[in-house]
Amino acid sequence: MQPTPTANHVGLWSKVLAEMELSISGANFKTWFKDTYIDKQEDGTVYLAVPNPFVKTWLLDKFHKTILRSLRNFDENIRAIEYFVTKDDNKKKAEQAPQKQVAPTKELPLADFYINKDDNLNPRYTFENLVVGSFNELAYAASQAIIKKPGIVYNPLLIYGDTGRGKTHLIQAVGNHIKATNKNKKVFYLTSEKFALDYISSVHDPQKINSFKEKYRKYDVLIMDDIQFLAGKEKSQEELFHLFNNLYDNNKQIIFSSDKHPNYIPNLENRLRSRFAAGMIVDIAAPDQESRAAIVRAKTIHHNLNLSPEIIDYIATSVDSNIRELEGTMNSIICQAELRAKDLNISDIKNIIKGSAKPKKAVSVLDVVKIVAGFYNIEEDSLCKNCLL
Repeated sequence: MQPTPTANHVGLWSKVLAEMELSISGANFKTWFKDTYIDKQEDGTVYLAVPNPFVKTWLLDKFHKTILRSLRNFDENIRAIEYFVTKDDNKKKAEQAPQKQVAPTKELPLADFYINKDDNLNPRYTFENLVVGSFNELAYAASQAIIKKPGIVYNPLLIYGDTGRGKTHLIQAVGNHIKATNKNKKVFYLTSEKFALDYISSVHDPQKINSFKEKYRKYDVLIMDDIQFLAGKEKSQEELFHLFNNLYDNNKQIIFSSDKHPNYIPNLENRLRSRFAAGMIVDIAAPDQESRAAIVRAKTIHHNLNLSPEIIDYIATSVDSNIRELEGTMNSIICQAELRAKDLNISDIKNIIKGSAKPKKAVSVLDVVKIVAGFYNIEEDSLCKNCLL
């Protein structure tokens, strides 16, 4: 039976946690500092209890100096930190696991996974399960500013980046947070394709077109995904322009996402580009190896999956295309671990990745020529007159 932390230990660690919460993102704070506490303090050493080996490794590698500095701010006698995994927590989880499997009458929280038809928001997209790293920290910071003052700062906000980088997760997290903290604000999420289809279905009926115009103007926060699909749709762009002006003039928050910067979306009206530029345009880059490793660790913690640090680094290095593919690979690994009812080794992981990850495609010279010619709208032959392919 582990000793109960004293009131002094609880108070000291509460002060440290308060400082840490101010210095890092809320998602990272909850991922790495939840269920941690000071177990004891002896001879200038603080013994910090953590829930699992992954948190121990991450705190030691990424936050050790910051934690030690914060501890010393409150107690100059502290010289070192020892991290250890709490065995009681692991035992408790093991004892509880069979009970979850044999409870057929227990009702699952299915409501937590249904998309609300009133606002189209997916409840799974929250800031709590969003991993923040160097690849998305600017977009995350902008979203945090918005949830504090919706419609006032960074309006509109446009987040762009290649597919699978977490744009939809982030913009819906904004909607879910505002919905939860501002009950009087109406939030609505849709794709640009749905917007265009709604317009097309109403254009031939005067009553429907008026209903269409009013439908989206009643919301306090409008979130539109994948605006690149409006390229070339002149009438839909015109309706979006008028809707934008109405919402903006009434201090309603507008959030967009796109797979590229609006300046590089072909056949997009300049007046829309200028409206986007009036707010905040920020990109989400490809996640680096460290951020991918953090995503993998967060998944293992959430599903109570035991993977060694070497395996986590291997996954993060091998699946480097985008977050969506990384999460798909992790889902396969989690499924295999549950089916086999045992910890997976590096050989198992390699076979799973080989079977689930998309093979990397080599880029040929002809591919480069085709892309360059298409970008500059010139003939491919004009690039190859004096070269051998």
